[in-house]
Amino acid sequence: MPQLIRKGIRIDESFAEAFPMTGSGVVVTAPTRKWALQAATTMTGYATSVIGCDCEAGIDRELSTRETPDGRPGVRVLLFGFSPKSVEKALVNRIGQCVLTCPGSAVFSAFDGEAKIKVGDSMRQFGDKWQISKAIDGRRYWRVPVMDGEFLVESSVGLTKKSVGGGNLLIMGEDWAKTMRATEAAVEAVHNTPDAIAPFPGGVVRSGSKVGSKYKGMGASTNDAYCPTLRGATNSALDADIGCVLEIVIDGLTSEAVAAGMRAGLKAIIALGPKNGAKRVGAGNYGGKLGPFHYHLKDLV
Repeated sequence: MPQLIRKGIRIDESFAEAFPMTGSGVVVTAPTRKWALQAATTMTGYATSVIGCDCEAGIDRELSTRETPDGRPGVRVLLFGFSPKSVEKALVNRIGQCVLTCPGSAVFSAFDGEAKIKVGDSMRQFGDKWQISKAIDGRRYWRVPVMDGEFLVESSVGLTKKSVGGGNLLIMGEDWAKTMRATEAAVEAVHNTPDAIAPFPGGVVRSGSKVGSKYKGMGASTNDAYCPTLRGATNSALDADIGCVLEIVIDGLTSEAVAAGMRAGLKAIIALGPKNGAKRVGAGNYGGKLGPFHYHLKDLV
């Protein structure tokens, strides 16, 4: 495969192939940073891939007390799915089970969007007719009595159909430690990119997949071309000096956010250099057959 060289790191002249998604987001606040993070972390659990989860979700960033609607510590959470209905179902369920239950929490819309999801309107009846609504600055909230006080939740939150899922980087290194060092640097850079998340554990995927399988009914299976232990037994895409491959998947509220996340990740990997980090970076695609969004690595370095 043709490659560019940046500070000793080989960059494949390849592209990440991504697809349209529906996105939404909330700001979760609490009396302390600990409980805001607890609510956000619980809410975004088991949300790595729509292949097997009801949505893809992650923490966009922490918010200071100056950035939240109620002046308390907060966390901005983003959530993605294939349709408005699927996003609405996942968001309402996750807030109901993971944020309403979390001590001291409150929920606000993270952005306005071109459509709305009923969140507070869908869970207000938990108040058993003790709930009351309140309008502030043109926005409507529900105050639902709970055992530690009140659960304040915005009646509806923003939704956008302009989101993109599946941006990715394949980080290849000599061994696990060096590859992980480069990957963690890239994940940190993605976390610092507004409107983008890396939904897998710690932002990292070790089990990249290909479409299809030798087993009937399996829609996806291990990406054998990038498995070091299968070199020699399969049509490997790996060079002789590559002993480990890790992937970062990036979802964003816009295509620009996904591109910015990939660009930031690449920059961090290149800055670390091949001696301490990755020797090569690639991207996953399906020949242009999966999705209309193509992010060419040569355009991002």
